[in-house]
Amino acid sequence: MGRLGLHSWVLWCALCLSLTIGPARAEPVSSFVVPGASDELADELRGASLTLAALEQSTTDPADLVSAALADYRRLVETLYASGHYSGSVRIRLNGREAADIPLLSLPARIDRIAIEVAPGPLFRFGAVSVTPVAPGTALVDGFRPGEPARATLIRAATQAVISGWRDAGHAKAEPGTQRIVADHRAQTLSADIRVIPGPQVRFGELNVTGPSAVRASRLRRISGLPEGEIFSPSTVSQVGTRLRRTGTFSSVTLEEGAVNPDGTMDIDLTVVDRMPRRYGFGAELSSREGLDLSAFWMHRNLFGGAERLRIEGEIAQIGGQDGDPDFLLGARLDFPAAVGADTNFFLMTELERLDERRFRSDRFEIGAGVTWYARDGLEAEAAVTYLRSETEDALGTRDFSLLTFPTSVSWDRRDDALNPTVGTYLRVEATPYLGLSGSATGARAFVDARGYRGLNNGRFVLAGRLQLGSIMGSSLRETYPDFLFFSGGGGTVRGQPFQSLEVDLGGGQATGGRSFMGAMVELRAGLTDTLGAVLFTDAGYVGPESFVNGAGEWHAGAGIGLRYDTGIGPIRVDVAAPVHGDTGDGVQVYIGIGQAF
Repeated sequence: MGRLGLHSWVLWCALCLSLTIGPARAEPVSSFVVPGASDELADELRGASLTLAALEQSTTDPADLVSAALADYRRLVETLYASGHYSGSVRIRLNGREAADIPLLSLPARIDRIAIEVAPGPLFRFGAVSVTPVAPGTALVDGFRPGEPARATLIRAATQAVISGWRDAGHAKAEPGTQRIVADHRAQTLSADIRVIPGPQVRFGELNVTGPSAVRASRLRRISGLPEGEIFSPSTVSQVGTRLRRTGTFSSVTLEEGAVNPDGTMDIDLTVVDRMPRRYGFGAELSSREGLDLSAFWMHRNLFGGAERLRIEGEIAQIGGQDGDPDFLLGARLDFPAAVGADTNFFLMTELERLDERRFRSDRFEIGAGVTWYARDGLEAEAAVTYLRSETEDALGTRDFSLLTFPTSVSWDRRDDALNPTVGTYLRVEATPYLGLSGSATGARAFVDARGYRGLNNGRFVLAGRLQLGSIMGSSLRETYPDFLFFSGGGGTVRGQPFQSLEVDLGGGQATGGRSFMGAMVELRAGLTDTLGAVLFTDAGYVGPESFVNGAGEWHAGAGIGLRYDTGIGPIRVDVAAPVHGDTGDGVQVYIGIGQAF
């Protein structure tokens, strides 16, 4: 046999390959028909169909398609029941044959046609309905009454609501009892009579710690604050979990209800999974005028075996800035959870700081102790006493300050996400009375930070606003520690204006911070894609010499645009702004950071 040419050899290989692989399997032609159904019901049925989902994933294997079709009979009927249709029918044909009639041991070699037809039938309405007995104060489910559409989901919701009502009353083992559900096809009504077994009212027993943990069992019980002997409450169990998670020591907290003991108490089993004890992190923010800010921290989550948290952090700010040398901060804080009750922590703190600002330089040392009280979810308060000593150089000369301060704060956080909020509010109120031991008179510093967020156009846009108020009372400008005074300008107050550029003029070319401050920031955030967003913003700030805003001070403002790139753990922020009011700056300022501006 003669030698094949190159062209003939390629054709021969292609022919052999095509015979081996066979033709590409074509996707089946499908139809989904729901005659007489509303658009909402038709969409719910389509969403429930596993067969349609398989086709969307280009599935062509007959076994997979038959399996999906068989599962669809139940899924589609359940969807009809959930919408109040109890006399409907479902037909699923594969190659013209009902899927339920296809022998599983004799599947077709291929499926070319899929036809699904769902006849909803009439809408049923509730006849006589009841779930009994009902605990006092139980909120009944809206729509579960005669004459309303008989949705199966409402029956389940009504039953669960009654069970939850009994559990809230201390009956931890409440459960469904007998049920009688009758569909009258002539009258097109559905009647339901469901009995609930409340079970006995129980009290909390012991907290049993199961599984290994580096945190001592005695500390776990103290942190949890389970009120042994008190009447059972699901909200109390949830609060126990919140207290344990709040320490940051555990990656998982599981609480399980035990059996009722002969004395009417019920133990709770606790299982925790420890996080890695050590953690570190860092952050960065860049401004065209203020320079680069770098920060880092190291943390130990379980220092002494009682979920104590030690955090050491440092910061270098204004690297390469135009208004002074870099600032340095080194601080440490040690928190002891459940030191005074389950919701009150005790902490120790200390800081060393060097500030090189436009109008003053300061070397500060501070040490103190305090308590943090978690009043409820999102609401917390903190009070401390600290000793502060500082050597400061400003327009009034070089001075030494020694103060005893009593910082207190209350914060209420109702935002959906701290780094990228879209709805909710945030309020923080601070009051720091101080006793001047040397260099400063006695007085108080107050500060309020209020923020609000509202989603527009189904969340595509977010309108965000921030209002800040500050006041120094009891000490004059010359008698107040300079770092307590207020300035405006920069990324945290007025973008587009230079950092701390708005101040109080002392005359003779000298200036200092003010005793009163007001700042306002407004942003309109728009989502362009799933990860990219744009922002329009305007900021304004006021600084005055008196304790309250009375017109004796000055205003300035800035405005600009920005971009946000969502990284999943928080957006990367780039803002470009320029002055629009006041004479404290000119030109464009650029800000880069992580997280929204506020």
